[in-house]
Amino acid sequence: MVFLKSFFLFVLLCCGIAMKTLAAGEWIRINQLGYTPGGIKVAVWGSKNNTAPKTFQLVNAQNNSVVFSGPAGVPFGVYGPFSQTLRLNFSPFSRPGSYYLVCGDARSPVFRIGDDVYAGIADFGLRYLRQQRSGFNPFLKDSCHTHDGYTMYGPMPDTTRINVWGGWHDATDYLQYVTTSANATFHLLAAYRDFPGVFPDHYQANGLEGSNGTADVLDEAQWGLDWLLKMHPRADWMFNQLADDRDHHGFRLPDKDSVDYGVGPGAGRPVYFATGKPQGLGQYKNRTTGVASTAGKFSSAFALAAIIYRNNPSLASLFRQRSLSAYAMGLAKPGACQTAPNREPYFYEEDNWVDDMELAAAELYRLTGEKQYATQSIRYSKDEKVTPWMGQDTARHYQWYPFHNFGHYELAAETAASEKAVLTGYYKEGIERVWNKARKNAFYRGVPFIWCSNNLNTSFAIQCLLYKKMSRDGQFDELGQACFDWLFGCNPWGTSMVYGLPANGDTPADPHSSFSKLKHYPLDGAMVDGPVYGSIFKNLRGLKLSHEDPYAAFQSDYVVYHDDDGDYSTNEPTTDGTASLVYLMAAKESEAQDFFAPTFTLSHGGIIRGDTHKKNIALVFTGDEFGDGILSIARTLQQEKIHGSFFLTGNFYRNPAFKTGIQLLQKNGNYLGSHSDKHLLYCDWTNRDSLLISRKQFLNDLTAAYRELKKWNITPQQASYFLPAYEWYNDSIAAWTKDFGLQLVNFTPGTRSNADYTFPKMGEKYVPGDTIYQSILRYEKKDPSGLNGFILLVHIGTDPDRTDKFYNRLPQLIDTLRKNGYHFLRVDELLNQK
Repeated sequence: MVFLKSFFLFVLLCCGIAMKTLAAGEWIRINQLGYTPGGIKVAVWGSKNNTAPKTFQLVNAQNNSVVFSGPAGVPFGVYGPFSQTLRLNFSPFSRPGSYYLVCGDARSPVFRIGDDVYAGIADFGLRYLRQQRSGFNPFLKDSCHTHDGYTMYGPMPDTTRINVWGGWHDATDYLQYVTTSANATFHLLAAYRDFPGVFPDHYQANGLEGSNGTADVLDEAQWGLDWLLKMHPRADWMFNQLADDRDHHGFRLPDKDSVDYGVGPGAGRPVYFATGKPQGLGQYKNRTTGVASTAGKFSSAFALAAIIYRNNPSLASLFRQRSLSAYAMGLAKPGACQTAPNREPYFYEEDNWVDDMELAAAELYRLTGEKQYATQSIRYSKDEKVTPWMGQDTARHYQWYPFHNFGHYELAAETAASEKAVLTGYYKEGIERVWNKARKNAFYRGVPFIWCSNNLNTSFAIQCLLYKKMSRDGQFDELGQACFDWLFGCNPWGTSMVYGLPANGDTPADPHSSFSKLKHYPLDGAMVDGPVYGSIFKNLRGLKLSHEDPYAAFQSDYVVYHDDDGDYSTNEPTTDGTASLVYLMAAKESEAQDFFAPTFTLSHGGIIRGDTHKKNIALVFTGDEFGDGILSIARTLQQEKIHGSFFLTGNFYRNPAFKTGIQLLQKNGNYLGSHSDKHLLYCDWTNRDSLLISRKQFLNDLTAAYRELKKWNITPQQASYFLPAYEWYNDSIAAWTKDFGLQLVNFTPGTRSNADYTFPKMGEKYVPGDTIYQSILRYEKKDPSGLNGFILLVHIGTDPDRTDKFYNRLPQLIDTLRKNGYHFLRVDELLNQK
């Protein structure tokens, strides 16, 4: 390992870093992944001297020309090994390329600015999770721990055999906890739900290479779900832990695990029943007070799985049942369920539990639409507004876990605007507590250096992202980015905390792992625990470094990190931390993609306009009761050699009078989508936040609508855009649409085209066809972007009392707009233009 670090330094020197830079005691720390052109771009300069440079330069690595200069800013002073530190912000520069920074006598490694610097990072993290599989391990192509396990503390006799093999090993040891596994599973499911576009399909469900039609992140989540089902096998049984610290018996591969738990050959390892009382079979015991922390984690993972697997009714039903039964156990036994120690005093000392029940209740509300769960979730949210570690200097091991409360975000998506504002405020308060510490140092570090500090850092970065999404407030963007940068090299040691990422970077080479220690196997994608306070490191039992420390110059009494297999406190990878990082990396990768994707205009969570920089228009037609214009419209589009987008209700698709017209539209290549099934009014016309239907009613109606589309051989993937009934919706409807796997779209406001449904008997509300036509042309002249990206809506039929049918003016309108340079696209084409 020393050779690897020395070789890396040699490579940097060959790239042009002068020896005087190292001798001068100045360094520049960067995010080794690089930076996106439109993103925040900050590096940190640190020195063993007190003098601070006033400026810095960004240099093109191809020709050594200075492309950007900036002020170094106000010195931050001492941090860790450095006597002086600076933040070097070059965010205004956005040109892609390869660069390095110069400040004082320091020169940074070369890094890239580009829109693809995060490409593939989320998928890379899944490699470690596959390697951590228990049962069949695809990395080793062998099985392990297939005899698990025998019960302890349960209502059945101790040592009763039960099948609980599977899941993931927790870390380098082979213990398995519901606490961490359920949280990891939830993060993977949420990553798939929120950022499906970043995950490929290169592996089968068993983890071996080969596609299976399912995103790899969902395969991995399913592996976790299968084990969780075994740990909660029936409504009144719940297990919390498999194995204990008797496992800590030196380095060995999982398929060679020979630890004897004293029960006999083939008995496997002990599986601990969740009793809600203190447990520990050896010298040490935990301080358990209930089961709600474990039950809530079970319930939230199962509920989200039931939503995601809704197209598999039997599996969705099973997940729903287990979510409900786990939640009921949490209600019956409130309190925290800690992991059980044996020989050593180390265990997951989780003290909080209302956050787990809040998240579970929020997911059950999303799943069932039953308001009792929303009420309970809101109540739990008030009991723990801020995750307690935020703003603290220290905490016991996993004392407040999970390290961010996903419940506030999930609940906010389902509540009224006033309640959403309150929940958003909770996130903001937690962020501000950390910011009050972070703003005092150049690394913007406000996370305490306790065991698994990288896990806390990752969770906090996620909370910053969720807050931004909820509030559209970007004031903490630089803080959140600093957390991400820290993980990939912008830290005192200048190293990434993720094995193998980036390739050829300074990343962990000697982690505390049997795979790398014994066989030199790579741990691709594994995030290590991260730095700890020097005081913690000095007082840990059985910790001894294996070799000379290549980062010795950057250690301090304040904080240490060692790339050494002997340091289980800073350099051991964890499954749950890596799973959380997969979510964070998916968010960053998706964010980078979205920045360079087509620009959309959003309103209440729905897309109402495409890219305003391109002269493209989508003609959109909706229909429910009336369809008198269907053949006329179909023939016009055919003659003009363009395609339209038709959003029709289940009522429309079922009407035999419209069958011929629908067949013609489909034959000619037009987009056919859904406009609901029964044309329900979702929310009040004057008080938009006031819903008139429940989530359950909405999803049932949408399910029925897509059942009708299936009769026309149209899948949800082919009709992934949904236009709401009455063209009227709110944030909740948009969120529920997303839960169904669809994107809500609506017409672009500004013209009167959507008023073509009116008829003379409506009095003042009636809008003649000529007025509609002129409103379109006036808007085209008035708006600086013209009709670029417009979603122009016309009804496919109107009341018979309207004789002035606007769809008859389509040939004239199309001809006029074509002369003005516009192109007509289907809505899916309009919203996917690069």
